[in-house]
Amino acid sequence: MSVLVDTFGWIEWLVDGRLANKYEPYLSDSDNLIVPTCIQFELYKWAKQERSETAALETIALTEQAEVVPITTSISLVAADFALEHKLSFPDALIYAAAQKMDAELISSEECFEHLPGVIFHSKQLFR
Repeated sequence: MSVLVDTFGWIEWLVDGRLANKYEPYLSDSDNLIVPTCIQFELYKWAKQERSETAALETIALTEQAEVVPITTSISLVAADFALEHKLSFPDALIYAAAQKMDAELISSEECFEHLPGVIFHSKQLFR
């Protein structure tokens, strides 16, 4: 089954954070990994701001090893429905919609996804 790791999971893995080991099995299996372009946007922005443009481009190169999924009209409309139904923010709705449209499990630690179908949730609370 395909998986989609959200932006938090990617960053946690990239910085070897406390939950990195939860995300590593998914991110190391690029054959089953999908990455929507909105996650590429968020990762590039984060890496360029926190590290450097070179690091940002290297991060995007990592995402390119997976199946990159463009945000289409179909995904956008489903995202709008999910935003209304589940009170999701714009980027969270796009990420969830991309996972649902691609029939992928969403791997996340974001509380807004915790109880949604098709989500494997790793709590941040364990480490506070």
